[in-house]
Amino acid sequence: MDKTYYDPKDLKKFGQIAEFEPKLAEKFFDWYGEVFKEGALTQREKSLIALAVSHAVQCPYCIDAYTEDAMQKGANEAMMMEAVHVASAIRGGASMVHGVQMMNKAKKLSM
Repeated sequence: MDKTYYDPKDLKKFGQIAEFEPKLAEKFFDWYGEVFKEGALTQREKSLIALAVSHAVQCPYCIDAYTEDAMQKGANEAMMMEAVHVASAIRGGASMVHGVQMMNKAKKLSM
């Protein structure tokens, strides 16, 4: 196995963040658990959203975790890839729309 900066085994250590600040970690994990409960969205929909966001924020731990979670909740490969494309389109669009800022500045400087 190739050594990478992100060790997949570290994902299992996530709960250890409580070691340095137990009170805040407890609040985070309580909130996190509530967020992923069935609500207006199904747990599968929430998992697909999490998978998409994981790609947008480029978190390899989250990508691993939510690929597995989404599949366990019944998502198939096409659904997961579509979610990744949605995240990519939003991320790309967000970069492109900031091109307007560049255009405004360039036009101002060209005057």
